[in-house]
Amino acid sequence: MRFIGGDGASASWILWRMLRQVIHRGLKASFYWLGLFVSRHPVFFLTVPAVLTIIFGSTVLSRFKPETDLEVLVAPTHSLAKIERSLANSLFDIDQSKHKLYSDLHTPGRYGRLILLAKSEGNILELADQVLQVHKQVLDLRVNYKGFNYTFAHLCVLSHRDKRCLLDDIITIFEDIRQAVLSNSTFLKVPVSYPNTTLKDGRVSFIGHQLGGDSLLPVNRDQHVKFARAVQITYYLRNNGPVVQDVIAERWENEFCALVSRLSTAEVPHPTDQLNIQSLTSFSLWRDFHQTGLLAKGEVLVSLVLVLLAATISSSMRDCLRGKPFLGLLGVLTICIANVTAAGIFFISDGKFNSTLLGIPFFAMGHGTKGVFELLAGWRRTRENLPFKERVADAFADVMVCYTMTSSLYIITFGMGASPFTNIESVKIFCQSMCVAILVNYFYVFSFYGSCLVFAGQLEQNRYHSVFCCKIPSVEYLDRQPTWFKTMMSDGHDLSTHHDSVPYQNHFIQHFLREHYTEWITNTYVKPFVVILYLIYASFSFMGCLQISDGSNIVNLLASNSPSVSYALTQQKYFSNYSPVIGFYIYEPIEYWNSTVQEHLRTLSQGFIKISWMDNFFQYLKVVNVSASTKSDFISILKGSFLRSPEYQHFTEDIIFSKNRETDEYDIIASRMYLVARTTDKKREEVMVLLEKLRPLMLINSIKFIAFNPTFVFMDRYSSSVISPILTSGFSVLTILILTFFLVINPLGNFWLILTVTSVELGVLGLMTLWNVGMDSISILCLIYTLNFAMDHCAPHLYTFVLATEHTRTQCIKLALEEHGAAILQNTSCFVIGIMPLVFVPSNLTYTLFKCSLLTAGCTVLHCFVILPVFLTFFPPSKKRHKKKKRAKRKEREREREREREREREREEIECIEVRENPDHVTNV
Repeated sequence: MRFIGGDGASASWILWRMLRQVIHRGLKASFYWLGLFVSRHPVFFLTVPAVLTIIFGSTVLSRFKPETDLEVLVAPTHSLAKIERSLANSLFDIDQSKHKLYSDLHTPGRYGRLILLAKSEGNILELADQVLQVHKQVLDLRVNYKGFNYTFAHLCVLSHRDKRCLLDDIITIFEDIRQAVLSNSTFLKVPVSYPNTTLKDGRVSFIGHQLGGDSLLPVNRDQHVKFARAVQITYYLRNNGPVVQDVIAERWENEFCALVSRLSTAEVPHPTDQLNIQSLTSFSLWRDFHQTGLLAKGEVLVSLVLVLLAATISSSMRDCLRGKPFLGLLGVLTICIANVTAAGIFFISDGKFNSTLLGIPFFAMGHGTKGVFELLAGWRRTRENLPFKERVADAFADVMVCYTMTSSLYIITFGMGASPFTNIESVKIFCQSMCVAILVNYFYVFSFYGSCLVFAGQLEQNRYHSVFCCKIPSVEYLDRQPTWFKTMMSDGHDLSTHHDSVPYQNHFIQHFLREHYTEWITNTYVKPFVVILYLIYASFSFMGCLQISDGSNIVNLLASNSPSVSYALTQQKYFSNYSPVIGFYIYEPIEYWNSTVQEHLRTLSQGFIKISWMDNFFQYLKVVNVSASTKSDFISILKGSFLRSPEYQHFTEDIIFSKNRETDEYDIIASRMYLVARTTDKKREEVMVLLEKLRPLMLINSIKFIAFNPTFVFMDRYSSSVISPILTSGFSVLTILILTFFLVINPLGNFWLILTVTSVELGVLGLMTLWNVGMDSISILCLIYTLNFAMDHCAPHLYTFVLATEHTRTQCIKLALEEHGAAILQNTSCFVIGIMPLVFVPSNLTYTLFKCSLLTAGCTVLHCFVILPVFLTFFPPSKKRHKKKKRAKRKEREREREREREREREREEIECIEVRENPDHVTNV
């Protein structure tokens, strides 16, 4: 039974192997006929892509629109913070309370914000008059719209109580300081506590975000400010008016920025010459995010020129007949017109441009030129004596199977990135556009570039010069010409050595790999150093993977020299002592008069600086010596006397009352207070940790509350949202490669491909972390691309090795490097040269793109040319069976030669006998 089972297993294995060979040969035959069809109709396949490019390319200019909503692009699409924002807004209008819900960079609605910094390390409190002069100029800004002049008073957020513009309380403090100075006193006479201070009207105000760089002097258990470096003032505009009001508000913001620019560049002396002024508005982040695309225009064109030059030079040979410099040039142009067509399709489908899409031309070029150079290498491997149409068909059969596989994996990985699993819109849009670009590239490579290959092959067959397209003279004619003429018109036969039996092997990259590099990398003495190098690479990668940092800070996506980045850095330096103001919303009725509930609320808000009506109310009860332990007493004192007091009247906006029609009593159905946490320089990370701690309490606590700040919309679940695309893409690739184990001729090819791609991916992830690149949307897109770039370059290399039938693994790896090494080097060199100009774009987004792309190319080349050639000589697949087959064939050939010699000797003996028997006949002959 054992033998029967063994025979059955071997039979099934043979059947699977036969099936895999049938599939492989069927695919090669299909692409052979496709290449033959293209070679028979080259004009059609050249014209159709050109016409499509003209049609779709014209729509790029006519339908180009930028995306203006930054929250849609970079904030997680589905998050609890957005639900909490809707709930909070339904209870208390956020537009009316945004002056209390302070947020660093993500303030909702229209606004203008200033940071006034005292020059020469001065004290901003001593410059109160200059600060108020700037404030007055802001209030006096006029915007003309249809003949009417609008000022801040027409556009500001109004208080419910007195219908006056809501301004920061720091303005009142500076007015008191100026008044004290005018009365021949010092600013120290104005008691300014920090972070909570009491104003003249008795209100307690939090100024931790309005006064920065403070030095505090304790006086009578209070903290009074004696020195401050900066002041921050925000001017809030209404956001719930008609569309016309939004247009006017936008113009006011533009005038606001122009005013700050004039004050910053005014010649000294002027009334505010002791202040450094920086501004931020609601459109500043979008403007500086979009600025990256505008700044990179020139560098993208330079990149294109450099890639064209690199492709042309790397495709050249000294052989004027077989050198194909124009094919390298046309290959890059093929990818360029494919990208233009893909861009047209994107804009026709109502797509809107954003700066993250800047990476698509580089990523598409990295894949498309790989197919171009592989087709060129496949052409060089064809037999020169064949007709040019059959040579094109052979090149298609040799190359397009693997190129189709890698293109399919591109579409699968980026398709998973564009799936509903992706929670960041910019990543989803990028992946959708990348899928379209890869599809168009694939079609253009076999059609447009295939037609170019046909025409080049026809010129070569008719012996035309590959550059000047003139007939190459005969050897006799060349011998009579000068040396420079012979050099320019030589067809390469005189350059061939005994090593170079095939003229195409004169290509300088192939010659270097064959004659020098393959012998060196497979040397026994080199292998230990390669193993040590890989261990160093793996250790640094692992160390970096343990230090992955979150990249949710939107500053990482802005132009590096932009006003928003400068503002954010100043804000972090001088105003990082406290977190954004967190709105604590209690959205269900509770027994506020119950001591247990009060203690529970104190426990929840422990450790925070509170701006709370409840604390002030209980303090008020102590002052007036009144008890409110029942509902009726609590409500009556709260409504009857507390909220009517001038210093507490502003708390009416923080409580929602509801009148019970049956009992004629009032109930508190919702209320809010504000919490602020003490932070350090790592303010953003600490706020994210704070949100993660508050989120479980919101869900399980007996008091139903939500904690909200506009910044939370950009932070909530950002880490999981930004990582999910790479996880889904990686899992999809792994699944596909495992499922196709039984469809490829040798499953070890897929196994080695999985190991190699994993090694490259982890290497890029770890090294980019050590290079100070966080996990943001750009780095995640680069990691998805790394998966495909590694497969694109390693797959042909590995499959050639596992399918090779040479005697030893060393000979097989030499064969793989000779066949695919030139195309890999050509493509990676063009890719690296293409991304080099990105270094000169002053943008954090392009810096991230450059760093990740350079690491991707570097790690891939390291694996293809250093690590795999050494490790594949140690591990399976074994080549013994090929060696046995070759040895058996060699012995069979030797036996055949022996039999042939025996027959030859017998023939000679017979002829000698005949000569001896008929000497006269031989004489006559």
